[in-house]
Amino acid sequence: MKQPPGFVDSALPSQVCWLHKSLYGLKQAPRAWYTRLIDFMLSVGFHASKVDTSLFILSVGVDIFYLLVYIDDILLTGSNSTMLHRLIQLLSSEFKLRDLSNVYYFLSIEVQSIAMSLILRQHKYIFDILAQAGMTSYKPVDTPISTSKVTIMPDPLFSNPTQFHQIVGALQYLTFTRPDIYFAINKVCQFMHAPTDSHWGAVKCILRYLQGTTTYGLHITRGSSFDLHGFTNTDWTGSTDDHKSTGGYLVFFGQTPISWKSSKQRTIARSFTEAEYKALADGTVEVIWLQYLLRDLQIHSVFAPTIWCDNLGVTYLSANPIFHARTKHVKVDYHFVRDRVTKKEIQIHFIFSHDQLADVLTKSLPTAPFTAFRFKLQVDPPPLA
Repeated sequence: MKQPPGFVDSALPSQVCWLHKSLYGLKQAPRAWYTRLIDFMLSVGFHASKVDTSLFILSVGVDIFYLLVYIDDILLTGSNSTMLHRLIQLLSSEFKLRDLSNVYYFLSIEVQSIAMSLILRQHKYIFDILAQAGMTSYKPVDTPISTSKVTIMPDPLFSNPTQFHQIVGALQYLTFTRPDIYFAINKVCQFMHAPTDSHWGAVKCILRYLQGTTTYGLHITRGSSFDLHGFTNTDWTGSTDDHKSTGGYLVFFGQTPISWKSSKQRTIARSFTEAEYKALADGTVEVIWLQYLLRDLQIHSVFAPTIWCDNLGVTYLSANPIFHARTKHVKVDYHFVRDRVTKKEIQIHFIFSHDQLADVLTKSLPTAPFTAFRFKLQVDPPPLA
């Protein structure tokens, strides 16, 4: 580091400062902090997860402890409260630490414990977004997006694109606890480069929906099953602007949804089956990653994960290579699904369209089916006291 102004040694003006430790805010500071943290965690017996570098795991006999770190915010939990307290004291001896006891608020996510379940919600965060947009008193709506498509419009450009970027960017973080708005936010994100008045109207629709569901959150319940199962779906050529499809997946751990995604596919699919197969491949990648994560957490499932798809052609294609002649144009890397099925690492099953939960991630729905799907996603208001 160069010598700071006012502290330059006149006898040695060309020399530089030698840092004994990294300064906060420098580019190398996060790496230096992580290296410092991981060295200490390894020295006390923790080991880093192979699939998530922010997760550390410690096994002591029959007890197990998990430590999750995001920069300098840490969550620590385990099966033995006495040992947990000792670990906190050990961390305090090495780092300046403030123990906040049971988790109630973490990275703008509120954690509420009720009976044998948890509710994750972002009640205050939603109010902050509504206040920033000046929409705290608007009338609520029943769905976050209208059934009419959000497309490139010949409308005038929105007068305040910075506000559009800030609000939409803030809404993206809200999808950590609200899978019901993921599709709507994915659509408005596609027009960040040149938002129009119509696109701002779509954002206002999301905000008005949130206005009526501020207390809603994701319910995490303790179930008897430790099995993974997922749903994949596609809205074939759903984009009228470039005719690309929107694919989505939804993965459950027991009864609780733990992973979801909605995104426009990179290439144009020549058939409905191809579009569905691409979505199935994305869902399979996520399920396999979650399997590795659960193994690191020492949670083992008896059965192979099941993925539900509402396209018979895809279910046949994932298990029967005789369909290769019809899919020569499909990228080879999507066929890894078939390899996983052959190895019995996953199962692909057909499901009727009206039971396809991933619909909420791939298309705009009327109020009745949207509300039903939201209930199945366990996005609900907190129970009455």
